[in-house]
Amino acid sequence: MPHSSLLPEPGARRSFWIGIGWMALSMASFIGMSIGSREMAATLSIRQVLFFRALVGLFVIAVFIRGLWPELRQMRQFRLHLLRNIVHFTGQYFWTIGVVLLPLASVFALEFTMPIWVAFFAWAILGERLTRARLLATVGGFFGVLVIVRPGIGIVDPAAGLVLVAAMAYGLSLVLVKQLTRQNSPGAIVAWMILIQLPLGLAAALTDWRPVQAASVPWMLLAGIGALSAHYCMAQALRRLDASVVMPVDFLRVPLAALAGYSIYGEVIDVWVFLGAAIILGANLQAMRAERRR
Repeated sequence: MPHSSLLPEPGARRSFWIGIGWMALSMASFIGMSIGSREMAATLSIRQVLFFRALVGLFVIAVFIRGLWPELRQMRQFRLHLLRNIVHFTGQYFWTIGVVLLPLASVFALEFTMPIWVAFFAWAILGERLTRARLLATVGGFFGVLVIVRPGIGIVDPAAGLVLVAAMAYGLSLVLVKQLTRQNSPGAIVAWMILIQLPLGLAAALTDWRPVQAASVPWMLLAGIGALSAHYCMAQALRRLDASVVMPVDFLRVPLAALAGYSIYGEVIDVWVFLGAAIILGANLQAMRAERRR
């Protein structure tokens, strides 16, 4: 008869599967946001895509603004909010260009370099130790990127470089969010994200404004709601699962994006993208295991 202490508690099992469910919703939201953004870009400029994505987000957070207002009016760490959102907005701009020009699977595979940048900026800004394992993960991640873009085998698409810059910006943004959480709630951080990025998006969109068609509205809703939903669902998953579980599950975004790209846009499924993404994932997982042992 097995010892009950060796079996996972029913509550733990339930929490695990709920976390997996949130991860599934997060992955679906990320892919939905990318599809909505690509479809909008068929008739609108990239800058308009960012503006309308933030505009939809404004309507969503308006439902919760009354509860957040007492905290928002204190404007805690406002300069840091401003810096974080300028960096994040820049990353979104380059990421959206990648979504429009590259196969969806390639975009998500290159985005998996973000943990490497998080480690670097955490060392440079927060003073966190840059361990040997993390340095090896950086080397492995760089090798994975080379496998994906394959320089020397034809012309490297410049959009791949833009996605890497976006991953770097997202990594810096995540480190800045970590600083913001010392004095701000997650809800306030998301609210400031919309309130700051909306005027940034409007200012950028006015420099390249194109007529808005009614057919774009459903894609605006998909991209805007998907953007907020993706981050919210990821946060819910992280409340229930270790990062060492979340990262391998999140890796499924690459084959799912490849399947979506093949089904909707007829994109060729490239085995090199999967191989490179697996190398990047493996390098980061090895670093995470070493960090946990240490």
